[in-house]
Amino acid sequence: QHFRLVSNLTVAENLALGHHDQGIRLDQKELAGAAAALGEKYDLAVDPTARIWQLSVGEQQRVEILKLLYRDAKILILDEPTAVLTPQEGQALFKTMRQLAGEGRSIIFVSHKLDEVKQVSDRVTVLRDGKTVGGVATKDADARELARMMVGRDLELPTREASGEPGEVMFQVSDVRVLSDRGLEAVRGVSLEVRSGEIVGIAGVSGNGQRELAQGLVGLRRLMGGKVDIDGEDVTGDTVLERIDKGLAYVPQSRLGMGLAPGLTTEENLALKAFRRPPYSRGRTLVASAFRDEGARQIQQYDIRGVRPGLPIRLLSGGNLQKALLAREVELEPKVLILRSPTRGLDVGATEAVRNQILAEGARGAAVLLISEDLDELMALADRLLVIFEGEIVGEMPTEEATSERLGLLMAGQRAQESA
Repeated sequence: QHFRLVSNLTVAENLALGHHDQGIRLDQKELAGAAAALGEKYDLAVDPTARIWQLSVGEQQRVEILKLLYRDAKILILDEPTAVLTPQEGQALFKTMRQLAGEGRSIIFVSHKLDEVKQVSDRVTVLRDGKTVGGVATKDADARELARMMVGRDLELPTREASGEPGEVMFQVSDVRVLSDRGLEAVRGVSLEVRSGEIVGIAGVSGNGQRELAQGLVGLRRLMGGKVDIDGEDVTGDTVLERIDKGLAYVPQSRLGMGLAPGLTTEENLALKAFRRPPYSRGRTLVASAFRDEGARQIQQYDIRGVRPGLPIRLLSGGNLQKALLAREVELEPKVLILRSPTRGLDVGATEAVRNQILAEGARGAAVLLISEDLDELMALADRLLVIFEGEIVGEMPTEEATSERLGLLMAGQRAQESA
């Protein structure tokens, strides 16, 4: 689930890295050809000459799978491999997995998506708290029973409920353009608006400008054109801190890479955006007891588990990392909340907690922009859906009119009028 790639090497070089048959000198042309051939054979296309840092999370996921295939591994362990794929791409991966199994390979498929487990596996084993709590042949498995085994109680993932009309426009984006790390235009004239109390979802295959769009909106990446307004105020030229002070909160896709400071404690991470304000500070002096007391309150309120005094936050589970990150953002009661794939890689229990918090922010009156590759999540939480492809919004619809098939076609580049 957490990639083991060298960011400044190319895709082809990462495939060769550590290979037992690889000599001292690399034949770049041969490597690139082998990578391209594997990608074509197993429907996992990625540019073999691109450097890892230039790739989206979804493309990096494909590189990890290609590494296994390049080594001709007989046992493959895939941890959440569909987290950044469209439904169609997920089905293509399942076809690849069946092809690999047919070639005599053994595959361990780790996932929290019960429908995928039932679709692709022969046998299911359920783990909870590091222990096996049960196993069953897939053909005899019941999704509700599997979920109960996973969390130890009956569980129903929350979904949005019908509500009244949303309020005034709180977040407006007009003709925004953003460059990628390669200097190419990754976001091409995106315009959207989110009203107070509304949750707007953006669907798309990873690598279609979502990262650049989110970073541009929150001030982490310079806009090459366009305008961003929060509550009627132009914040286009504002710094990240100025946007935070004006009510913008952000939950990035990378929890430890960007969202949290891995070497700091949970209490310190919870205070990272509020430490300039009381009760954390008096003038220029930080109040140590406030970090401890406020941290303890938030840890209890948001059910962040596994915290120990002095323990770096990086040692918490993915679900508790995400709870801490989301807690820090919503504690400031933001006007606008932007989230990228907030439940990626989480178990059903942690997913339930995160979804409830997102719905609560919408109910409180925040304008919520949810950017995700998980269509089930988007259709469960959003009031309205947009689809992004190659940096452009290619479709928009109320969630009630959306289907996985229709969204999948738009995500693959078919325009709205063609997929209707």
